[in-house]
Amino acid sequence: MTKPLRATTPEVDEPPIDIRQFLDGAAAFLGGTANVIMQLATPPVAYGVVESTVDSGKVMLHPIKRLRTTLTYLAVALMGNEEDVATYREAVNTSHRSVRSRAGSPVKYNAFDPKLQLWVAASIYWGLNDAYERMHGPMNESDADAIYQWSARFGTSLQMRPEMWPADRAAFQAYWDENLAKTSIDPTVKAYFEDLIDLKMFPRPVQMAFGPLQRFFVIGLLPQHLRDEMGMTWTPRQDKLLARMMRTLGAVERVAPRPVRNFPLNAYLIDLRLRRRLGLKLV
Repeated sequence: MTKPLRATTPEVDEPPIDIRQFLDGAAAFLGGTANVIMQLATPPVAYGVVESTVDSGKVMLHPIKRLRTTLTYLAVALMGNEEDVATYREAVNTSHRSVRSRAGSPVKYNAFDPKLQLWVAASIYWGLNDAYERMHGPMNESDADAIYQWSARFGTSLQMRPEMWPADRAAFQAYWDENLAKTSIDPTVKAYFEDLIDLKMFPRPVQMAFGPLQRFFVIGLLPQHLRDEMGMTWTPRQDKLLARMMRTLGAVERVAPRPVRNFPLNAYLIDLRLRRRLGLKLV
C-alpha cells in the first residue's frame, strides 16, 4: 500500500487525483437511505436526528429540501473549494447548535461531537466505496489510497480533526469492523428507518410506485450486521440480481459524459454557489 496522503488543513488541500472521474451521482442517490441507516445505527447519532427540534431539516417534513442539503454536503466535501467548505460548514453548524441531548433523552449526544462525526464520515466513505466497487470493480491501489485520504473531508468539513481519520485503508477497515459490530437499532429508531424505507414522507402513489424498489436497494446495500439489527432477510438470488443491476448501471455510466455521471452532485454544488451569491439560505 502506498504512503498515506495525510491531509493538513482540509480547506486548502487539492485533490491528489481528479476526483470527478470516481463520482457516481446515481450511486449516491440509490444508496442514500441505506447510508443514512449506517450513520444512524449508532444511538447517539440516531437520537440526534429522531429527537431533533429543527423542523426545517426533518426529512419526514421536508424530504426534497433534506435531499438537497445532504447531497450538497457530499458535493462540497468531495468537490468544494475553500469558500464552499467554509460557508457550508457555518450553515450546517447553525442547524447543529440545537442538536444536543435533553434531560429525558435515552442517550447523550451532541452534533458537534467529533467522534460521532468520524462515524458519519466513515459510513459515507464505506457506502460510496462499496457502491463504486459494485458498479465498476475495485480501484487500483494508488487511486484507492488517494480517494480514501480525500474522504477525510466528510468529517473535517465539520469538526472532526484530520488526525482522527484512520491513517490508511487497513486502519480504516479495523475501525469499521470494530465499530460496526457495536451498532444497534432499538424499536424507536427501527420505526423511523421503516418510514424512511417505505417513503412515508411522500404521497401514497409515490410510496406504492417506488417503495418496493427502494426497499430492495436498502436491504441489499446494508452490511449484514445491520440487516440483522433490522430483522431483514436477503437471499443469494436477490444478491445476484442486485449485482447484475449495479454492474449494468456501472457500464452505462462508464460511457456517459462526465457531467452526466457526476449528476446530481455537480448540480448541487452549482446550486450552493448560486444561493451564496444571491444571499439565500444554504440549509
